[in-house]
Amino acid sequence: MKVLVIGSGGREHAIAKKLLEDSKVTDVYCAPGNPGMRKDGITILSILEEEFDALINFSKQHQIEWTFVGPEVPLVKGIVNHFQKAGLKIFGPTKEAAQIEGSKQFAKNLMLKNKVPTANFKSFDHFQEAKEFVLTHDLPLVIKADGLAAGKGVVIAETKEIAIQTLHAFMEEKSLGQSGNQIIIEEFLEGQEFSLMAFVNHDKVYPMVIAQDHKRAFDGDRGPNTGGMGAYSPVPQIDECMVEEAKETILLPIVHGMINEGIPFVGILYAGLIATPDGPKVIEFNARFGDPETQVVLPRLKSSLAQIITDLLENQIPTIQWSNQATVGVVVAAQGYPKDYQKGMILPERFTPKTNSYYAGVKEKNEKIVANGGRIFVLQSSGKTIEEAQKKVYDALERVDLPQMFYRKDIANKAFIDNQR
Repeated sequence: MKVLVIGSGGREHAIAKKLLEDSKVTDVYCAPGNPGMRKDGITILSILEEEFDALINFSKQHQIEWTFVGPEVPLVKGIVNHFQKAGLKIFGPTKEAAQIEGSKQFAKNLMLKNKVPTANFKSFDHFQEAKEFVLTHDLPLVIKADGLAAGKGVVIAETKEIAIQTLHAFMEEKSLGQSGNQIIIEEFLEGQEFSLMAFVNHDKVYPMVIAQDHKRAFDGDRGPNTGGMGAYSPVPQIDECMVEEAKETILLPIVHGMINEGIPFVGILYAGLIATPDGPKVIEFNARFGDPETQVVLPRLKSSLAQIITDLLENQIPTIQWSNQATVGVVVAAQGYPKDYQKGMILPERFTPKTNSYYAGVKEKNEKIVANGGRIFVLQSSGKTIEEAQKKVYDALERVDLPQMFYRKDIANKAFIDNQR
């Protein structure tokens, strides 16, 4: 069986590597992929993720069994619709269903309609109205661009000055392009965040083990928001009752709500949640696997990912089993990220055998893998405990030279701090 993965980041590297674990899978192609993937036997293609016709032609010519879509942009632009029209199997939501990530306004309205718990909010199309709202409300407030922004469209404004600067950047300066034409301002929710992803096929929902992402750039949750600086799983401070409540009050109402809207969801539904005293509430929805959560969740999957996707596409009930192992993944980023950052640094050729490296912002130069993006790679390790997995990954990072690169030193510490209280 030959399969195709769309995307080029660490998330897609982890997906493609997991697919190759199935003995029935002979080839995994990744378009466009990145050169770091080759070390795991993944074939990369020189086709961009938005070149739908070229991807469809490749799939037909190479008899691809099915395609898995990793990133949000091709989903929001309708890659699934194009493949289905061409009679090809593809796993992911349609353009219409992908609005749950592509438009925060759409997602919020869907939550309100289906009584899904989330933060109170107000939408704005004009800078002056948004500014007046900020000046008359207590802080902190959360400011979100309505459209896609690669993890950079959310700002927690702790002062009026930061709030107004953010509004001006999004709405007047167009720092995020058209994504900031409409913004949402919502209440700040206190609590531990966690990521709950699920395999979804219409009204069938199969939750995965949860993870916790670290969005801020620097230790102690300081600095600007990023696309994610590391993750770990399990999350011991979030109990099973909270996760089960999230499934019943969030995942199931949303998928049923989408069916009622005439846009059933098929694919990976990601719920970014926060555990509040009133139960779990939604921070955001994504229409695909999270990054870097995928790099710590998939290593815990004991079942065949390829078989799960095949079963879902054939409307069969999949077998899904998870290991009890703990996983920790640390993002190594370029100095300056998430703003202007360095490029061209040579990456280490190898790490310790106890770790997995999932490449993202890289390219090949003079037969060497070099940095070419903000988030360069994730180094991940597993262990019987979170402490063991964390020690393995940080020991490995300390042994290699990482010029003009940085990483957080406290990924997974929240698990220990909470458990010590």
